[in-house]
Amino acid sequence: MQERLKILLVSSEVDPFAKTGGLADVAGSLPKALARLGHDIRIIMPRYKQIKNTEYLNDMPVEMDGHLETAIVRQAMLPVKGGEADLKIPVYFIDNYKFFYREGLYGHIDDGARFNFFTKAVLSALPKLDFKPDVIHCNDWQTAMLPLFLKVKYEDEPFYKNTATVFTIHNLQYQGRFPKDVLITLNLPEKKFFTPDQLEYWGQVNYMKAGILYSDLINTVSDKYSLEIQTSEFGEGLDGLLRKRAQDLYGILNGIDYNNFNPETDERIYKNFSLATIEDKRENKYALQEELGLPKKDVPMISLISRLASQKGLDLLANVINDLLETNVQFVLLGSGEDRYQHFFSELKIRYRDKAAIHIGFDADLAQRIYAASDIFLMPSRFEPCGLGQMISMRYGTIPVVHATGGLEDTV
Repeated sequence: MQERLKILLVSSEVDPFAKTGGLADVAGSLPKALARLGHDIRIIMPRYKQIKNTEYLNDMPVEMDGHLETAIVRQAMLPVKGGEADLKIPVYFIDNYKFFYREGLYGHIDDGARFNFFTKAVLSALPKLDFKPDVIHCNDWQTAMLPLFLKVKYEDEPFYKNTATVFTIHNLQYQGRFPKDVLITLNLPEKKFFTPDQLEYWGQVNYMKAGILYSDLINTVSDKYSLEIQTSEFGEGLDGLLRKRAQDLYGILNGIDYNNFNPETDERIYKNFSLATIEDKRENKYALQEELGLPKKDVPMISLISRLASQKGLDLLANVINDLLETNVQFVLLGSGEDRYQHFFSELKIRYRDKAAIHIGFDADLAQRIYAASDIFLMPSRFEPCGLGQMISMRYGTIPVVHATGGLEDTV
């Protein structure tokens, strides 16, 4: 076997504890794969108010803007299905009422300070947990300050002497930009760090930039996207910096947990099926039609499960969906996002009530039933770092029709 590593995955969201998107799926499934390979993998994330049933471990003071905040460390276990033995991954939670007991994970005016506190608490907690990682794996802007803080504040700390950092860019569009006074909550001098060659970006502090500058290695979630973000078209203003670090930048394709997404055993779908019993997939379509109030017909069912945002290419779909629904098909949508798209698809439901079922919001169980029931799955994204929907749809025998970009081109 390869060398057994001690790995800490740091993420702002992890399925099944807290989720807003694909980051949580990856943060919840990648550690399981690493555990099956024999590595000592652990996870750390904020404890949001909806997270229950955690065990108190310890607490510690964390300096923030000249005063002390308390970080409470809690723990739960993440079971690992599939493999020769039953495994459980320790999941640590950083708990603080002021910063994390909010409605929603993100979108708060003090998000910069919130995740600075999280970063500091993570590095303070590890010695108390007696877990000395070989690799700290950071994900997206919410954890991007950790590599910087590790190198600047802990460079002489023996505990972290041989710890390396990996920074994964799941979506470069979301960079975490905040006013320069956010540096105070990291105790970093403005004169040194608020410069164009450091963290300054158009008059703000750019967290994503910190992760790119200070992590030992960088990866994105597909080969194609790792090349795309080095261009002005997809680089979101950071393409020059990414080109400078090209020798440390890798594309590693995301994957899905085949134990979680398995049509033979999935308890969330109407009828289980396999390649040998693929005809049973049709029963899922009929049952979904009944659930959603669509006529029970053996016609092509086209589905879209997506955040309703411009990135997802919904303007392309809006241009053709009326013509499409004039043909003998049914259309099912699950998602939420920008008001203009929510309004557009809600009106579409009224106009084509016998052909279109529109569910504004997100329901994980309904999503599984849609994957299992559909014939065609749409992903017309303008850009897509990787995407998981196309992989899930193929797992359930549903044909993905995608825009040839990023991870969609790598996987379909």
